[in-house]
Amino acid sequence: MPISPAEQTFLDAVSLDAPWDLVTTFAGTPRWKPDDVNAAAEMIVERLRRHGVPVEVHQPEICLSVPHDASVTAEGTTFRAKPPSSALSVPEGRTAPLVKLVANPKALRSYNRDIGTLFGGSIKSVEEVREKVGGKIVVMQGFGNPALTSLIEEWGGVGLIAVNPGIDIHWGTCTTIWGSPDLHDLPRKPKIPVVAVNNPDGQKLMALAERGGEATIRTVMEEGWFPQKIPVATIPGTEEPEKFVMLHGHYDSWDVGVGDNATGDACMLELARVLWSKRDQLKRSVRIAWWPGHSTGRYAGSTWFTDAFAQDLDENCLAQINCDSPGCRWATSYHDTRAFSESAEIAAGAIRDIKPDADIKTLRPPQAGDYSFNNIGLPSFFMLSSTMPEALRHEKNYYDVSGCGANIAWHTENDTLEIADPDVLMTDMKIYLLSVLRVANAEVLPFNWTATCDEFDTTINNYEAASKGMADLSPSREAVQTLRAALGRLDSAPTAARNEAVQALSRILVPLNYTREPRFTHDPAYTVPPLPTLAVAAEMPEMAEALRKPAAVELMRGQNRFCAALRAATKLLP
Repeated sequence: MPISPAEQTFLDAVSLDAPWDLVTTFAGTPRWKPDDVNAAAEMIVERLRRHGVPVEVHQPEICLSVPHDASVTAEGTTFRAKPPSSALSVPEGRTAPLVKLVANPKALRSYNRDIGTLFGGSIKSVEEVREKVGGKIVVMQGFGNPALTSLIEEWGGVGLIAVNPGIDIHWGTCTTIWGSPDLHDLPRKPKIPVVAVNNPDGQKLMALAERGGEATIRTVMEEGWFPQKIPVATIPGTEEPEKFVMLHGHYDSWDVGVGDNATGDACMLELARVLWSKRDQLKRSVRIAWWPGHSTGRYAGSTWFTDAFAQDLDENCLAQINCDSPGCRWATSYHDTRAFSESAEIAAGAIRDIKPDADIKTLRPPQAGDYSFNNIGLPSFFMLSSTMPEALRHEKNYYDVSGCGANIAWHTENDTLEIADPDVLMTDMKIYLLSVLRVANAEVLPFNWTATCDEFDTTINNYEAASKGMADLSPSREAVQTLRAALGRLDSAPTAARNEAVQALSRILVPLNYTREPRFTHDPAYTVPPLPTLAVAAEMPEMAEALRKPAAVELMRGQNRFCAALRAATKLLP
C-alpha cells in the first residue's frame, strides 16, 4: 500500500541525531560482562528520559555463561581459541585423542539426527559414529553451535574444536537450552568443553587428527545467575491502549558489537522518541524492550520477560517485531527477510514502500534471534534486517554469518564503528517504524491467515510426497480446507469481532507451526520443521524397518493434534 499522509508525518520526524549518538557511544562500550551490560542499560535509559519517554527498568536474575579464556595445545604449540557461552569450564584442561569429522553443515544447524543426511554415507549408523567419536575430541569445520555440541556429546565425544571459516575466531553459544533453565532443561546443559579456532590453526589440528594425534582443550567460563537490567518503554495508544505491538532487540553484545546490535538499539531508541512525540496519533500501544542475556544467556532476557508477562502477552500483544543488525555497511538488500506467513506482507510492504528498488524475499524464521514468543503464539516478523547483496558478498569472498548485515566482523572484535552506515540505518529505521505503525494503527489487523493456510498446504503436500506412500495426510489437508473456507467469513464480520478472531487464531496456529513443546514453555534452541507434529512423515522412508511402525504411531498422534487444533481455530471464526 502507498504511504499515507498520516504515516508520512511519523517518517518525516525520524532523525539520525539521537540514534547515531548511541551507536558511537556503544562503539566504545563492551557489553558482554554482566556489570558492563547493566551500565549500558543505564545509557539507554538516560537517553529515553532525556527525550521524555517513560521507561520501566526490570532487573531479574537470569542465568548467564560468560566466556573468559580458552586455548588448544597440541604437539607443544598453543593455539588461540574462544569458548562459546555455556561450554563446560575446564580451566585445568582436558586431553584426548583427536578425531576429524566431516558433516553436512546445514543438517547440523537444523539438528538433523539422520546419520545418512549428516555424513552423506561416509558413516552409516549411530553405532559407527559412536565408535569413531567416543572418548575423543572432535575437530571439524564450522561454528560451535548447540545442535553440533549436543550431538557430539550424545555420541560420547569429550570435547569439540570448531574450525571457523576465516582468519578470525567468532564467539557464539553451544547450549540447546533456551533462556534460563528450568528443571526440565537442566539435563541438556553442555557437559563437554567446546572451543572455536581460526581456519589456519584449525587446518593444522585437522591434519594432526588424521595422523592420530591428541590435543588439550582449556576453557575458562564464569557461570551463574546475575541481576540484569531490562529497559521497557511503553508508548500508549489512544483507542485501544491495552493492545500493543512489541518491538525488541538485544543490547548486550560480543565486545562492542556495533553491527550486532548497537545499530538495533539505536533504531529502537529513535522509534521510541518519534512514537512518543506523536503518541496522540497512535490507535494502539507500542512496547519497546532492550534485552540482556542474548549472547551469554541464549536469549535469557527476552525469555524472562515472556515468562514474567506471559498473561499480558497472551491477552494483549498483537505482534512481535525483532530488531537485530539494521544499518550495517553495504547492507542494501532484503532478500533474507524473516517473517511468518501471516506477517510476511507487512514486512515486505514496509520495505517496498520505503525502498522501492529493494530486492525482497521473505523466509521462514529459524529458532533464533530472541523469538522467545513462539510458544505463546505471536505473529512475528523481522529478525536480522537489511543484508549485503549476495553478488557483493561473493565478490568480497565473505562466508555466511548470522548478522552484521553479512559483514564477517560478526561476533568478533572487529564489529566496530566502521560496520555501521548512517544512510542504511536511516532507511532501516523508517522500515521498522512503518511496519510498527501498520499494526498499531490498522483499522483491521493485517495478518493474513489465508497465507498461512497456503503454507500449511505446501508443507502437507511436501511431507506426503516425501513419505513415498507411507503416510496419508488427507485428514490434515481437509482440516486446512475447512479453515480456509471459514476464513472467507471474516471479510463480512464487524471490525471488533474480526480483530478478536485474527488475534485468537495466532495463539493456535503459531505454536502449531513453530513449536513442539506446550504453550508457556520454550522449545530447545534448534530449528523446528514446519508443522512439526507431521514432520515424521517425510522421514519414514529412510528409517530402519523396526522404526517405521512406531513412526506411524507418532504420525497418527501428531495428525490428531493438528486436526484438533485446526478445528478449534475454525470455531473461533465469526
